[in-house]
Amino acid sequence: MKNTSEIPIKKLAAKREELTESFLKGSESNLPKAMTQVLDAYFHESYETSSAGPELILNKKPYAVIALGGYGRQEQCIHSDVDLLFLFEKHVPENADKLIQEVVYPLWDIGLDVGHATRSLENCINKAKQDIEILTALLDARFICGMSFLYSTLMEMIRKEIVLKDSNGLIECLIKRNLARHEYFGDSTYLLEPNLKEGCGGLRDYHTMLWIGRIKANLSQPRDLEYFGCLSHEEFKTLTQALSFIWNVRNRLHYIAARKCDQLYFRHQEKLAHVMNYKKQDGQQPVERFLGELHCHMNFLKQQQEMRVYEHENEVINKRKKKAVEKTLIQGINIKNRTLVFASSKIVNESPDLIIKIFEQSAILKLPLAAESKRVVTDFLHRVDTKFSRSRQVLKSFEQILLTPVPRFNVLEAMLSTGFLLKYIPQFQDIINRIQYDEYHLYPVDMHSMRTVQNIKSFGTDQDPAKKRLCADIYNDLEDKTPLLWSALFHDIGKGIPGGNHAEKGAGIAKNILKEKGYNSQYVDKVVFLVQEHLFLIKTATRRDIQDEETAIFCARKIKDPELLKMLYLLTIADSAATGPKAWNDWTAALLEGLFLNVLNILEKGELASSENVELIEKKQEQILLQSSDLDFVKSLFAIMSPRYLLHTDVNDMSAHISLYKELGNQNFVWTVTKTQESNTRTVTICAKDFPGLFSKIAGVFTLNSINILDAQIYTWRNNIALDVFQVMPPPDNILEKEKWENAEKDLKAALSQKLDIGAALKEKRAVYGSSKPKTWERPNAVMIDNKSSSFFTIIEVYTYDYPGLLFDITDSLLKCRLDIWVAKIATHLDQVVDVFYVRDFDGQKADSPKQIAAIEDAVEKSLTNLNS
Repeated sequence: MKNTSEIPIKKLAAKREELTESFLKGSESNLPKAMTQVLDAYFHESYETSSAGPELILNKKPYAVIALGGYGRQEQCIHSDVDLLFLFEKHVPENADKLIQEVVYPLWDIGLDVGHATRSLENCINKAKQDIEILTALLDARFICGMSFLYSTLMEMIRKEIVLKDSNGLIECLIKRNLARHEYFGDSTYLLEPNLKEGCGGLRDYHTMLWIGRIKANLSQPRDLEYFGCLSHEEFKTLTQALSFIWNVRNRLHYIAARKCDQLYFRHQEKLAHVMNYKKQDGQQPVERFLGELHCHMNFLKQQQEMRVYEHENEVINKRKKKAVEKTLIQGINIKNRTLVFASSKIVNESPDLIIKIFEQSAILKLPLAAESKRVVTDFLHRVDTKFSRSRQVLKSFEQILLTPVPRFNVLEAMLSTGFLLKYIPQFQDIINRIQYDEYHLYPVDMHSMRTVQNIKSFGTDQDPAKKRLCADIYNDLEDKTPLLWSALFHDIGKGIPGGNHAEKGAGIAKNILKEKGYNSQYVDKVVFLVQEHLFLIKTATRRDIQDEETAIFCARKIKDPELLKMLYLLTIADSAATGPKAWNDWTAALLEGLFLNVLNILEKGELASSENVELIEKKQEQILLQSSDLDFVKSLFAIMSPRYLLHTDVNDMSAHISLYKELGNQNFVWTVTKTQESNTRTVTICAKDFPGLFSKIAGVFTLNSINILDAQIYTWRNNIALDVFQVMPPPDNILEKEKWENAEKDLKAALSQKLDIGAALKEKRAVYGSSKPKTWERPNAVMIDNKSSSFFTIIEVYTYDYPGLLFDITDSLLKCRLDIWVAKIATHLDQVVDVFYVRDFDGQKADSPKQIAAIEDAVEKSLTNLNS
């Protein structure tokens, strides 16, 4: 006899496939609901044709099949779980397993991930009391088939025995769980690999809004958010559009990944942009436009969820305090439920300056605008006209907003979400939700700009990105902070114009805006300089030898004013910290601080005279001699040390180097590895007998042992001894770090004694691990040769993509060009590597002839092409 369950399951499988094809073609607009309906049809038919079901009912064991979670909410995506509850009145009968086998097993057979529970009413309630996850699944419960009175009874029991007994406690639990989830998954409205479900701004934020509504007001459907006044009609419309877009992306992601997947990884993003028909426009790649729209929708979910949470917290506080509406010092603006409200919409029409005043009060009182106030602002944006935008009083209010720190929320973001910021500064339009698609910038340009402003206002607080008193002191000592804050707001505004050179373009835009606002030329020039040069210090710190006095002098001559330098330093930190961990970490912080202090010293005290350098060297020598027991030996070493080494090396480090040299004897090299105190890096000091290619071999050994070089200072004494100081990241496995360094030391001994072929070993490593391919679209390799910035060295900049052995390949190609490396700056920026080398030829001269330059470019480019092709 034919199994009756085969018919509905075959129908289900065929219908799901048909729906998926229709969705991919664009003819199915609401796939989650359609997928839910075909599942419902399967359960209805299975119920009607069941052999186990009637037997249970005849034995007076009534049951109901109930949808839970996403299936209950009718959000069934292509590879979503199917969560079910088989509900019985008093006890779960022994033969309930037959029903499960009959209904659930066929779903497993066609590849659906089905989670099911078989429980009695009492058991459901007990479980829900103990576990918030079970409770939220039941809050989404939807009756499918069976005895409907069981479903109704369950819902009544949940409300009576759980929800009404401690609704505030349940909501607090949801809020805490949400915060923990956001902390773990990150803010998806900022991240370039957002989690569509669990991240801040993801679908879980929407679900949390629903759960809070169901607990507080027994909302039965999403539309009730509008009917009960939680959202305006326009807000609910925007919410529906946002959810539709995110579900569209999520379903396509499921299809591309061929499994349930909510993390939007780089490898899927360009495919999604293509299948969703995004085209290149306004200088943006299709994937950037796709991500920009996604971030816009997720940001809306984030803001709505945050407002629901804030409103709940205020209701609880106000019930305790029983406070009525309070008035602010500004007539027409009141405080209600710890949010700011307009006294009436009529008064806003009569006094449009209240639109900026309510944001100013939000910053001063650290209270957000009520949802209704945001709607009023949006409704009256037509009053933000030319007269309003050029008003001196409005400008003062805006400056107050820029200056005032608000830790919990960002007033500028509220100004942006209501549309006010765009009306006041229309030039901001081109960077709204604009994505810079690389692995360096984590956030859309507009959000990055907001975070940069927020970072500046955080100096000296618990949220200080620099975590150093220096920045707080500098910021607090600034006579006028507003040029710095304007520059933070505008520093990337030029990215809205295609074609690169965003700093220069942004400076021009900032100049026009500030002139329109009525600032004088001296003030405007400060902001313009800061915007135009906002990358100058970080590029110099990471790509130039900051120990070289010429570097500091070059910076000082460019910046000229100590106050301007201080503002540029703070802007650089705030910008880098708002960009992401690849732009801001302990190492870059230490480099930047060192450069800043060197330049500040020159600006405040004048360029260092050579006589001062001689005096400094003599003082160092005296200190070392006082510590030494072998005066003649140490004096003989002073005679062979280079002036550059004597000038820039710390006294304690010099003493350690002398001890290391004593230890060298007849060995090829000796080294020490120490932890750097100011950053989580290691200093590797190598004393070795110098020969051409030493640096290349060291770099190759580090690569073999997964040790990343950040910086290198190479000193050669006149007795042909190399004293090389490397700043490196520690090996990946900190627990076995000692063993890793011992292995690296063995490899270096083998390499220097010609027992280890570095090139062959690296080739083998590449074969095993492969090259690190860029996750974002490719930019071409580039080799830049600079013979102007240094009087004594040729500076070679190499822009490429990282892969195991890159540094070995570059330095090996420089060796073949008969070049000695004196300084190396190894820094990963954007989604490319920028490696910088200070070199001289074997005769000690700069490599500045056209023939030499052409040979270097050709050799380095060939070494890169071989690997990246």
